[in-house]
Amino acid sequence: MRYRKLGKTGFEVSEIGFGGWGIGGAWWAGANDDESLKSMKLALELGVNFFDTAPNYGDGRSEQLIGTALRGWSGQTYIATKVNPKNKVWPAAPGTPLAEVFPQEWIIESTEKSLKKLGVEQIDVQLLHVWLDEWADQDEWKEALLKLKTQGKVRACGLSLNYPLKPDYGARAIATGLIDCCEVVYNIYERAPEEGLFPLALQKEVGIIVKSPLDEGALTGKITPETVFPEGSFLDWYFRGDRKQEVWQRTKALEFLLHDGCETLSEAALRFCLSHSAVSTIIAGMRKPEHAQANVRASGKGPLPAADLARLKEHGWPHDFWA
Repeated sequence: MRYRKLGKTGFEVSEIGFGGWGIGGAWWAGANDDESLKSMKLALELGVNFFDTAPNYGDGRSEQLIGTALRGWSGQTYIATKVNPKNKVWPAAPGTPLAEVFPQEWIIESTEKSLKKLGVEQIDVQLLHVWLDEWADQDEWKEALLKLKTQGKVRACGLSLNYPLKPDYGARAIATGLIDCCEVVYNIYERAPEEGLFPLALQKEVGIIVKSPLDEGALTGKITPETVFPEGSFLDWYFRGDRKQEVWQRTKALEFLLHDGCETLSEAALRFCLSHSAVSTIIAGMRKPEHAQANVRASGKGPLPAADLARLKEHGWPHDFWA
């Protein structure tokens, strides 16, 4: 495992982080607590030290499991969790008043609940789970995060940026100086952050946490037109209609990446994200121990060759399957 700095926090985080959405169950049908705990134990042994979760991942189940897995581990670990929007709307619609989404008391209340679920006294990274840059100049969210930092309940603060992806997404918030890191969708298909966010992050020393590096599985090469997802899984909705066919055709066109020891498209997709110097860590789902082993292997192999990166520019595919 290799490590990178998470912006100006100074945290040395593993290039591959543990994405805790899937282990919470709910939308991700088929989650098994015992298997999730085994996967986290193996991930820790393999050098993973960054764990990402949120209160709505299984109504707190993900936070509880991560807290259990990390309790008693002697090595350095970092936990990122989030403050969900009070109005429960993802993403935030332009024009939505901040008071409906992140009033000060809600940010503090959410943080207190997460501390209890995780079983810790301090959260390493607290992220606002939606964001509109029109809120940047308002004081409530700033005062809440500063208060939590002063109280020692939060070490670093940031934003979890949702669709639609825009080149300057989060720029006004970053300009306040209060944002230590941003979590953003970035993968072979979704490359908007390269245009504005990543250069700004490098300039301002803002850490970048990459989410959806495999586009919810679309970049694994394992989804075919015949794929059947577990009953109750959100994937059945996410890949509805002719989307499975389109995804299959696009991944077939990416098989040129499988050379010189690159074994799978999943590995190539993770190594693509690690090829950008702005990226601090990638949070990938690891509900099973074999997923942890495969994901960690990508870090050891390093960035993709320059020739592959150049060719991948032809394969950008801006899309929003959440719409």
